[in-house]
Amino acid sequence: MPGDMILTLNCGSSSIKFALFATGGGTLARKPSWAGSIRGIGGPAPEFGTADGAREPVTLDRAHPTTAALELILARLADHPQGRRLGAVGHRVVHGGGRYFAPVPVTQDLIDELRALIPLAPLHQPFPLKAMALLMQRHPGVPQIACFDTGFHRSLPPVEQLLPLPWSAWQQGIRRYGFHGLSYEYMARALPERHGPLAGGRVIVAHLGSGASLCAMHEGRSIATTMGFSALDGLMMGTRTGALDPGALLYLMEVERLAPDAIGQMLYRQSGLLGLSGISDEPRVLIRHEAENSERGMRARLALELYVRRIVAEIGALVTALEGLDLLVFTAGVGENCGFIRQRVCARLAFLGLELDNAANSAGAPIISSPQSRIRAAVEPTDEEWMIACHARAIAP
Repeated sequence: MPGDMILTLNCGSSSIKFALFATGGGTLARKPSWAGSIRGIGGPAPEFGTADGAREPVTLDRAHPTTAALELILARLADHPQGRRLGAVGHRVVHGGGRYFAPVPVTQDLIDELRALIPLAPLHQPFPLKAMALLMQRHPGVPQIACFDTGFHRSLPPVEQLLPLPWSAWQQGIRRYGFHGLSYEYMARALPERHGPLAGGRVIVAHLGSGASLCAMHEGRSIATTMGFSALDGLMMGTRTGALDPGALLYLMEVERLAPDAIGQMLYRQSGLLGLSGISDEPRVLIRHEAENSERGMRARLALELYVRRIVAEIGALVTALEGLDLLVFTAGVGENCGFIRQRVCARLAFLGLELDNAANSAGAPIISSPQSRIRAAVEPTDEEWMIACHARAIAP
């Protein structure tokens, strides 16, 4: 597909991120020629934004907001092909189940199979499937490629995939899959460019965004991660619980008589930073309130304290899996942009010999540890879209 354009779509419940990459001369452009997102889908004030900082309110069909957002992106795509045809579309798919790990071409049979996995990732799984079906109608001749967030973690040792349930659960596919794999796969490519041989050592990548997880990597391969069977596991997140005592769920069902749908809403959308603080799911908002001498301030402080505590505790667990740590990398929205979260995490890891350079951290420099630190701490922007485009270019005819 030399000279074609590749469109990538990352579709979630309330937002769609898109990027358009040029191919040519046997290479894929490192930066997109057009990129952006539609946010607030399904809400009262959706917004179309592009990577150059432009923002504008848009009106979406309230009955079918995701479809309307996709159609808007496709309509505006016509203004950006630079005289080239659309050669392929790559999709981020959160869950590939026990069958799909490597990127694959999209077919109707694949869509039907992936639809059966919606209960495993209800916040994410339905929406790329809607995009695939729409594109099959609007552009039937354009190849589509599904790229799976679980794929990078296929290298996990069997013991890291197991859940301590009856063996029949393993046979039914109830196991730890791991997520954010496209972000970690990108890191496995990008970190050696900046950190050289250190990137092949004992590395923990902290993907801290609205969803959050950690991945322990050695020689660029996943050997342990915090998310497991679903995207609820592990770290406390913006609106998700992270790891939770299953007895609490039994109590909610048996004593509080909450229905499964209500529990799902609580676990995915009403917990985490938002649920504890009652203010926001965004650390940069909460830090503005934590000094207040009020219940609101107290809740903001506790939410941030637990958020950091859970990150540090899970880093400690992964350090044991790696038998040490050479490089700690922060990425994604919170990891890249919240220096105070990085500072608080690193301060609690000082016992490992990690020493922060406060000026570098405040500036968001690529390396934020001091020269004397036994562990290097770094900030590295992730690029799931480019990773998706690489897979689409490799597979599409």
